[in-house]
Amino acid sequence: MARLFRLNLIRRFISSYREEGPGEAFRKARTYTGMKLRKLGAGTIGQTAQGVARSDDQYLHGIWQDLARKEAFHIMTAPAVLQKRRQIAMIGDLNLPQCRKYRVEQLAAFWQGRGVDFEYSHYQDVPRSARIMQNATHLMEYRLQTMPVTEMFRYEARRLRLPVLYDLDDPLFSVSAYETYRNMESVGAKLKAHFLSEAPKYLGMMNGADILQVSTPGMVEHTGLYTSRPVYLRRNFADQETLDAGRLAMATRPEDDGIFRVAFASGSQGHEIDLAEILEPLAAFILDDPNRRLMLIGHFKPEHLPEGLIKQVETTKFGTYALYLEALARANCAVMPLCDDIFNRCKSAVRVLDASAVAVPSLVGTVGDLAAVVKHDQTGFVCAQPADWIDALEALAADPALQRKLGQAAREELETRWHGSDGTHIISPEILKWVEA
Repeated sequence: MARLFRLNLIRRFISSYREEGPGEAFRKARTYTGMKLRKLGAGTIGQTAQGVARSDDQYLHGIWQDLARKEAFHIMTAPAVLQKRRQIAMIGDLNLPQCRKYRVEQLAAFWQGRGVDFEYSHYQDVPRSARIMQNATHLMEYRLQTMPVTEMFRYEARRLRLPVLYDLDDPLFSVSAYETYRNMESVGAKLKAHFLSEAPKYLGMMNGADILQVSTPGMVEHTGLYTSRPVYLRRNFADQETLDAGRLAMATRPEDDGIFRVAFASGSQGHEIDLAEILEPLAAFILDDPNRRLMLIGHFKPEHLPEGLIKQVETTKFGTYALYLEALARANCAVMPLCDDIFNRCKSAVRVLDASAVAVPSLVGTVGDLAAVVKHDQTGFVCAQPADWIDALEALAADPALQRKLGQAAREELETRWHGSDGTHIISPEILKWVEA
């Protein structure tokens, strides 16, 4: 059991290291260690119905044994048939803030707005995870791997006759995606090998579900290469929190100081590879005028910048979502290049949603799902060729009115089309039927 506990902690540390950087990963590790030393951390031992101490992955075993002895183990009719209401229990890996926001938290308001109760839990909070399943009619799993504790939850779901949906927003199951993902160059061979070794654990969990839900059309296509399960689309969208946070960030935007700022936001390690797609002409554009700046928001290693550019670079460290939007609101536009590989073809448009929330036009390429959210020359620019990026930047720098026009249109498009609706461009009708039928 101690070995399993250590592996869980290692997985959490690696996820945080990759997505939030070494500083945040080590900060969380120090905080957790301090809590354990002060005996404030959550324990790994649970009590069964018989009062016998068991490890987390055996939390339900005593209850199962008791039910079996009383011939009450099997439920002959699924709860969804007996109950007129619908209630979703979601159990997921909630360690990564952006993933938690877009794939878990915002769903609560979406489903509650349709009259469906929705509760969620981190998979390591075993008592809560087990509890929310008892009143559920459907189980959703997010970003889970096959391991003893998740297998226990899945077993309980089948005992309760809950239909199971598995949700994922990155091709973590795909060896082919990882092996060609150029961002992996920044994490080192050992960490890359670890991610490759974890891929079958995600696929095993996926293939035990009834249906799969992924975040982009590219993910739908790639996931279909690995599974015979039905795969449906549920794009990321702007919830009310995003709209409100964007409005607040715009209200705190400082007066125009005559500086033209181009933002590049990076929420995880390795995105220097993506910016490199346009860095040479972008650097030339910035250096062509002393009143231009490159804004780097989040994780970026400055040694990847061309010599001389650093003098015209502004940096904002990884922080809260509100602080991120405040920084982004100061930009005149945001660039979002992606190098063309399998992993990036599955990428969602969350950075476009963020920029639109603060009325900043986005410049995107044709890789991933970003171009689906940008209306070319109306809410931003879709750049198919290298020269397109600089043409768009020059047009915006020369015309402040165009910047405002495109930014305001992007915000309006977010409010009217890319909010949490049940439109088919947001969520496949089959998912709605799966829950509500």
